[in-house]
Amino acid sequence: MANDTTRLSASLRDIEGSRSNRRLRRSGRVPAVLYGGEGEPQHFSVDARELRTALLSSGAVIELDLDGQTANAVVKDQQRDPVRGDAWHVDFVRVNLNVAIQTPVLVDLQGVDEAPGIVEGGVLEQQLRELNVEALPNEVPESIVHDASGLEAGGTLTVADITAPKGITILDDPEAVVASITLPRAAIEAEDGVETETALVGEGTDGDADAGSTGGDADEAEPAPDTTSE
Repeated sequence: MANDTTRLSASLRDIEGSRSNRRLRRSGRVPAVLYGGEGEPQHFSVDARELRTALLSSGAVIELDLDGQTANAVVKDQQRDPVRGDAWHVDFVRVNLNVAIQTPVLVDLQGVDEAPGIVEGGVLEQQLRELNVEALPNEVPESIVHDASGLEAGGTLTVADITAPKGITILDDPEAVVASITLPRAAIEAEDGVETETALVGEGTDGDADAGSTGGDADEAEPAPDTTSE
């Protein structure tokens, strides 16, 4: 399950535009906003290093300390530096610990290296890396673990195959493909080539046998030349 609530100190601020946000980032702080629930939107900033630590626990509830006022919240959205990956701006939404929320959770596929399809030379393609779930805020897991060690080459893993932890409801389409194992094209072509060559060899052997049999019959049926002198 999710870790205990993480506490994050924040400083309320006025909206001053992009220039003010750049100054905040240069000073090692990240602009953020809190909204939702019954309260009005609140703009604030947090220490960049403390924010990175708080965000390590995926899905965890963060207790914001807004100049002495506290609010339970989860991250709704993040804007990041496209090059460095540093947080530029974070949106938090208020949560009631007694009311279920909907949030994405990572899918952790384990035992992939032992899967028959991988042992045979197949490649795992994971189409869904997150699942949308519904759960109480403090019950949201950091990830949903699934044992994929039995996945065969050409096999698929769907949402319906994944068992959610107790208290967690998966909201995605049960028929949606989470992952599959495919053979590389070279392996498929090589396998097809072997089958084709085998078939051709078989056909050639039968054809030669038939041709030899027919030739023998023809030789036997041909009359001997007449050598009697007139």
